[in-house]
Amino acid sequence: MKKTIAAPGGAGVLPVQELKRLAAQKAITASAPLAKGQFQPSSLDLRLGTTAYRIRSSFLPQRRTVAAMLKELKMYEIDLRGGAILERGNVYLIPLLERLALPDGVRGRTNPKSSTGRLDIFTRVISDNSHRFEDIQEGYHGGLYLEVVPRSFTVKARTGLALNQLRLFRGATVVDDAALARMHSRAPLLFRDGVKKVSPLISGGLFLSIETHTTQPHRRIGYMAKKNSTVIDLDRVGRYQVRDFWEPIESPHEDFLILEPEEFYIFASKERVRVPLDCAAEMVEFDAGSGELRTHYAGFFDSGFGDGPVRGTKAVLEVRPHDVPFRVEDGQLFFKLRYERMAAAPAVGYGRSIGSNYFNQGLKLSKHFAE
Repeated sequence: MKKTIAAPGGAGVLPVQELKRLAAQKAITASAPLAKGQFQPSSLDLRLGTTAYRIRSSFLPQRRTVAAMLKELKMYEIDLRGGAILERGNVYLIPLLERLALPDGVRGRTNPKSSTGRLDIFTRVISDNSHRFEDIQEGYHGGLYLEVVPRSFTVKARTGLALNQLRLFRGATVVDDAALARMHSRAPLLFRDGVKKVSPLISGGLFLSIETHTTQPHRRIGYMAKKNSTVIDLDRVGRYQVRDFWEPIESPHEDFLILEPEEFYIFASKERVRVPLDCAAEMVEFDAGSGELRTHYAGFFDSGFGDGPVRGTKAVLEVRPHDVPFRVEDGQLFFKLRYERMAAAPAVGYGRSIGSNYFNQGLKLSKHFAE
């Protein structure tokens, strides 16, 4: 019988203190105790379970359970408890340690963590009876499963590793364009060089642009993933040399840069962005009418991102063009952020105090590389 849990409070993204309350009420449970470090200001890290299943293809369960679909698509099993290799290009399904018994009125959405996206590991959560990836239906009771496809690098993963994160919502949350413009006029959300306020384009969110020109002595404006690199152990932080996995890209002498199809790139936004404590943000899908490319793999920006002594923080872009070469130039509009109201300000914001890896980033690869 479905247990009903009270879900007090107003509309918005649920902050860390409410995520902890839901965990205490068993609306969020796990087969291994939830750890303090999983709780972010406006999201919860989700951890890999004990087994990875190599499957024939991706899928959506529609009106079936994921377990039922897995029986049809499973090729073999891999034990993750001691760490195991996930081969580049293969599709894996991994039951997560966490389960949900959400209250009525509470729904969820998931996204890859920043480090996952920057390693070109394609991931998305699947839930029972769902017709959409990443979306967790209101009042959902059941397990969570992560589809994992390493694209550029073969990786080593183990039980307990967090590749994705969950955000929970209640009611209407999106800050509309008019309200977003008012927010920016009262306390700027975009800057150049950390000090200059930017007049943004706002249409279904806040548009940001790509940086392909720099005056820095090293002239580096991006990276392209190398093919046929060695294995990356996802537990090893700061242990890998950039040159073994990435080709640096320097600021071009021309006014533009041409990106090659199906190559994976890391760039930074030209602007520095701020997410105030009373909001959270998500990088939303790039309009296909603006170019056949994918401009992000990791999309959540927690409350307090860029809201420190340095005004704003650059966003890092994970880019893969499709089908044809694609020309980009400095300052070209490239992606947008959708802002959402918090149900309450989180007890702590994103930043150094909670050990956030990318709290004051510029152009930055994942935490696994020594820079």
